[in-house]
Amino acid sequence: MGGPVDAMRQGGDDQSEVFAFMADPATHGGAPVRRIDTHSGVVFLAGNRAFKIKRAVRYSYLDFSTLAQRRAACQAELEINRVFAPGLYLRVVPITREKNGALRLGGDGEIVEWAVEMRRFDETKTLDRLADERGIDLALADRLARVVAATHSRVPVFEGAPWIAALSRYVEQNDAAFRTQADLFDPARTEQLGRDSRRALDQLRPLLAARSAEGMVRRGHGDLHLANVALVDGDPMLFDAVEFSPLIAAGDVMYDLAFLLMDLVERGLSAAANVVLNRYLAETRRMSDLDAVAALPFFMSLRAAIRANVTASRAAVAPARDRAEARSSAAKYFALACRLIRPAPPMLVGVGGLSGAGKSQLAAALAPELAPPPGAIVLRSDVERKALDGRREDERLPKEAYTAEKSARVYAALVEKASRIVSAGHSAIVDAVFARPEERDALRRAARARGVAFHGLFLVADLATRLTRVGARRGDASDADSAIVRAQEQYVLGHNDWESIDASGAPQCTLARARKAVA
Repeated sequence: MGGPVDAMRQGGDDQSEVFAFMADPATHGGAPVRRIDTHSGVVFLAGNRAFKIKRAVRYSYLDFSTLAQRRAACQAELEINRVFAPGLYLRVVPITREKNGALRLGGDGEIVEWAVEMRRFDETKTLDRLADERGIDLALADRLARVVAATHSRVPVFEGAPWIAALSRYVEQNDAAFRTQADLFDPARTEQLGRDSRRALDQLRPLLAARSAEGMVRRGHGDLHLANVALVDGDPMLFDAVEFSPLIAAGDVMYDLAFLLMDLVERGLSAAANVVLNRYLAETRRMSDLDAVAALPFFMSLRAAIRANVTASRAAVAPARDRAEARSSAAKYFALACRLIRPAPPMLVGVGGLSGAGKSQLAAALAPELAPPPGAIVLRSDVERKALDGRREDERLPKEAYTAEKSARVYAALVEKASRIVSAGHSAIVDAVFARPEERDALRRAARARGVAFHGLFLVADLATRLTRVGARRGDASDADSAIVRAQEQYVLGHNDWESIDASGAPQCTLARARKAVA
């Protein structure tokens, strides 16, 4: 969630009878029922339907203590989640007491409770479960990023000032909660985390205000982690968006994305996290998003700190058998928050070489390993050329798109974008042929001008290897074919002070050599 969770302040109506009724298979035509409890609701899975009931609770950030409030929350959940999960959320249904005193789902008697009715999906297909079982493969990570980017494009704009003010409260609420549990959260590290978070937020305020003016603060999902994404009909679907507080659901779109990135990083899925970030930026094509990556360390750290707070709160009321595991999880989130808020310096890496040398494969493999998390942003000349021409990555360009003038524009755009990324404190990898000395020199100068480390890697492979690789490509952004590969044999590379990397062997061998070069 967007804000920290605190202890329940006050109970509301007694719902035990309703819960027993919904857990009874007879209520659902004899279908077996599975009950799932959360701190704010109870979900009943039966047959091809799921019914979600709000708990009669009151927290500092939500109030479901009356029937009217629960009905309003159910209606809000239905309306909001239809944006994220069309076809999954069906209706708000009453639970009634009939004249004979019996409860009925969707009856005509006195309404005693409300439920959100959903189309049931396979609960084993949530991405947290898939991640635990086999990880998140890069193809799924790519599809996930596309879904998030598309969703962010259609959610409404939200006023930025209240959200920016709320960030300060989240930091202070986390800090206060951590201080009350010194046995779990080291006081010295709590002090440092609070200080680092306040400093980072103060530095980011002008950027966040500018993003707000651009319309980038929106009413997003608010709780975008892997457990709230499921494969439905084979595609990622976001569900269970925050419905009880527009403010908690709101934020810069990068803050919404940061929850997902943090969750992937915490699980050790760095390659998937890097793909999500890179694909998201490729989908939005917003130059301002390259500046906004400056906020990622703070955003991801805050998300991890909130998760630590939430998990610790749940540990306090968990059964004894689950308490140790919950406390350990809270401690891990806290450690991650402390690490993320202090990002390592960025670097700029150029990956050059003739077509088929393996540049893009190396760039994608190296990117997750470059600090800060979730790894370097990859800028690829093939993709940039098509973006400048208003084309999709998989569209083939005509020969006119490869004039010297257009190529100069592509390289200039790559240098400009790389400069913005490293200026924002994030690492970048630029993947292009870099056949001309002036192209290589321009990238090195950009790194020097911004005071970041630079590594130029020039991949070398024999003609036969390059021809084989280019011939095996399918659905790639590159338009290079065998004729282009042969023509490049005539290139005069001139003085080349980039480190030569033997790329004629297996990709993992090329990666190992590149790692040493940038270490």
